[in-house]
Amino acid sequence: MQPVVEFDCVNFGYGAEPVLQDIYLHLHPGQFAALVGPSGAGKTTLLKILLGLLTPTRGHVKLTTAAGSGRSRPRIGYVPQLETVDWNFPMTVAQLVLLGRTQQAGPWPWSTREDQRRLKAVLENLEIGELAQRHIRDLSGGQQQRAFLARALIAEPDLLVLDEPTSGVDMRTAENLLHRLAELNRRGMTILITTHDLNAATAHLPWVVCLNRRIIAEGAPETVFTEPILNETYLGDMLVFRQDGLILVQQKPHGHTYRDIMPNPVPGEILQKG
Repeated sequence: MQPVVEFDCVNFGYGAEPVLQDIYLHLHPGQFAALVGPSGAGKTTLLKILLGLLTPTRGHVKLTTAAGSGRSRPRIGYVPQLETVDWNFPMTVAQLVLLGRTQQAGPWPWSTREDQRRLKAVLENLEIGELAQRHIRDLSGGQQQRAFLARALIAEPDLLVLDEPTSGVDMRTAENLLHRLAELNRRGMTILITTHDLNAATAHLPWVVCLNRRIIAEGAPETVFTEPILNETYLGDMLVFRQDGLILVQQKPHGHTYRDIMPNPVPGEILQKG
């Protein structure tokens, strides 16, 4: 099966500093994969190259549409990191989501009846239909995440790309979002996300790519999440616990305690700070 995305020996750097080195990566139709790695590992840079926002210094990226689609390249839906958004920009949820229809827009600057139909459908599907006229800054973190997901989905993408979709939201919201993504994947959508949450990746994602400037390993979590691979990826001591088919990843505890850092704490100080 022809890959949707194919990175062929991709390299990239900012000035003389290399960020990505010899990246070979295939993403196939219907795949649900995560890029994991420490901050500064090149995850967001890789996504920007995929989106065409950056050009590799060496190598190339090939994007392929499904046979019979009638398009020269796949349609990509993108959900950015929430912390990169300017929440003061004057925009309602409906206006934000309709931006996802830009590629399908006709010659007129206003939305069509079909755009409005799709808007209503995607908002209701994500259970935020009542928020259509709310300003995006007035939403909770989970609602904001769903609004940007709606913007990506209204474009009917072949490939859905999300940068740290569970960052800045509570555990329940993150779980709900990952369940929604899994459901979209079951319907055939190809999905690529970046995440720092290794334990969520083990529970929800069938394929992970460990990245730290180069690809350290890729495969199913039960194969890739081993202490040697994670130590090489994160350049630190990682612990991996396995029981009854579950995988739990934890950074090895430091050898110091609060008393090592503060040898003469004031009595009751910790309780007062809590």
